[in-house]
Amino acid sequence: METLSAVLAVVGLMFMVYFYVKFPYFLHDCAFAVRSLRTRTRRMRFRRRVPLYTVLDCFLDAVHRHPHKAFIVFEDDVYTYLQVDHWSNRAAHAVLKHADLHEGDTIALLLGNEPYFVFLWLGLMKIGCNMSLLNTNIQGRSLLHCFLCCEAKVLIAGAEYRSTVCEVLPELRERGVHVFLLCDNCDVDGLQALKDKIDSSDDGPVSHTLRANINMRSPVAYIYTSGTTGLPKAGVVLHERIWGGTFFQYLFDVKHDDVIYIPLPLYHAAGLIIGLNGAIERGITVVLRRKFSVSQFWNDCRKHNVTVIQYIGEIMRYLCNAPKRETDRQHKVRMAIGNGLRADVWQEFQHRFGVKNIREFYGASDGNTAFLNYTGKVGAAGKVNFLQKKFSPHALIQYDTDIQELVRNSRGRCVPVPTGETGLLVCKITKITPFEGYAGDPQQTEKKKLHNVFEEGDVYLNSGDLMRMDHQGFIYFQDRVGDTFRWKGENVATTEVADVISELDFVGDVNVYGVKVSGHEGRVGMAALTLQDKQQFDCKKAFNHVTRFLPAYARPRFIRILRSMELTGTFKQVKMSLMKDGFDPERVTPPIYFLQESSESYIPFTPTHYHAIISGEICF
Repeated sequence: METLSAVLAVVGLMFMVYFYVKFPYFLHDCAFAVRSLRTRTRRMRFRRRVPLYTVLDCFLDAVHRHPHKAFIVFEDDVYTYLQVDHWSNRAAHAVLKHADLHEGDTIALLLGNEPYFVFLWLGLMKIGCNMSLLNTNIQGRSLLHCFLCCEAKVLIAGAEYRSTVCEVLPELRERGVHVFLLCDNCDVDGLQALKDKIDSSDDGPVSHTLRANINMRSPVAYIYTSGTTGLPKAGVVLHERIWGGTFFQYLFDVKHDDVIYIPLPLYHAAGLIIGLNGAIERGITVVLRRKFSVSQFWNDCRKHNVTVIQYIGEIMRYLCNAPKRETDRQHKVRMAIGNGLRADVWQEFQHRFGVKNIREFYGASDGNTAFLNYTGKVGAAGKVNFLQKKFSPHALIQYDTDIQELVRNSRGRCVPVPTGETGLLVCKITKITPFEGYAGDPQQTEKKKLHNVFEEGDVYLNSGDLMRMDHQGFIYFQDRVGDTFRWKGENVATTEVADVISELDFVGDVNVYGVKVSGHEGRVGMAALTLQDKQQFDCKKAFNHVTRFLPAYARPRFIRILRSMELTGTFKQVKMSLMKDGFDPERVTPPIYFLQESSESYIPFTPTHYHAIISGEICF
């Protein structure tokens, strides 16, 4: 009997070892599945709850639970949950008094990271308005386009964006738009100061009746993305949808006593929804940074006892490239949450700064699925488990990068790629994973959809991203497809850049694309163009034009002059060969030009410049 027991014990142990080797992440999957089910249960409960329960209501509950706990720390100022509640009341009352607004109206915010962004975010929700969150880098016609596509009635801009606003002020005034500047006084005709009005306003409660008709299907924000073509598109974010990203911190096991550091812009989903709103759901303190700074990053973390940081890959690379210091590990940061982190930078960051928990995720404000790397597997954007397969059907399908088209079989259906190979990520559009589209742009909304992917009548969302999945279910980001590339944490629409360059009188055809730069995340902008007959490339004029009409991250760093533009048989511009050539002087036939800020011009690009970029002497 004892022998049998011993044999069974050995067999059992062998089975456990085999199971662990075969399924090393089984316990991680189970733990994450439990958290995911809890999250889903809460979201379902919120959806059915009467009265409506939004992130705003979650904030008001936090105010009730711990009114004197620090919520927003900004530079030398600290605002408790109760103080932020009062300031958001002031913002709501001030806007109501000085602008003709009603429930469901849209207000555009052109604001950087500062407490008044938070006050307005919460205050405008209190009066039932939704917000168009404008990228502070855009200007001119791009700014006007973004404002108009959401039919906003009011524009509120930070004082530092005064000149940007003045550029489009005549058009806004023609449309009867109320334009406010977040300052104490303003002497520009058509611009009203707002900060003084907020500061002197009543901080009493805002009546719930002002948002009585808001429901989970009501828009709360429009977040802009540069998609495959044209000007930025306004992704519609519903109250229901915003809960998804808000729970990321919970899913990554952020605790109630953590302090999160947000150097990412609040006009993007990562900073606003995952960072700020996630902090509200957790009831924690937010250390808000106006703009990311390499020199001040760790000083801020030490000063404010930060335990969780938000990042994009570029931030981590900058931190790793900074000179080493004895204080590199003198901090309390235990977790980093973000996306776009290269495997080599990931390992270097952990080794140098001692932050053990890197929580990478994949998602998009206009997407309908997300992946979370809850195991900490180096280099993976996320992990697919059995729950995600059930509730969020998706696939990686074959995509021909040379002609930039889907591969379909003889039946006209898409072809899944084998495990381990790269394919285009597509996600089925269902009631559980809806796609709300883009405000004021039904054509681009429809263009984002793929029909009859695997079956007649099915509809999938084209993510625009090439991904790879291994046998353990880890998914890895590979590249962007189509007419977009990512640089400095922003998506760049190549057609928008091409349209701007095409306005130069000496330019013929333009082909814009992104090229890899060693040691950098994403791709930097490059343009190949032909010249009009008997015209020369004007370096100064080109520099002045792109710097005036394009944000810094979208400006082509390299311009290549072609004799003729190569086209496909269907008259599409050929990009892949140009992308492969990059800016290597040995592959690119001169002339090629390089954007140099110090000269305020494009300058001829030489092998010396090339080697300086490759060696890191020239940084972007």
